Amino acid sequence: MPQGDKSAYTDIQKRKAEHIEEGYEDRGVSKEEAEKRAWATVNKQDGGGKKSGSGRANHKKD
Repeated sequence: MPQGDKSAYTDIQKRKAEHIEEGYEDRGVSKEEAEKRAWATVNKQDGGGKKSGSGRANHKKD
């Protein structure tokens, strides 16, 4: 997947990124920087785009 390709993300992740981006823009961050920060936040929270295969569940260690 080329850098910047958002096709691997779910619709929910895309909407979340848009909402975060709007928040940054409201605070005076440039459109480009707001988009970068928004996708970085989505990646940090959700671990990136869709994952294929089994065994991808988040298992908590006690």
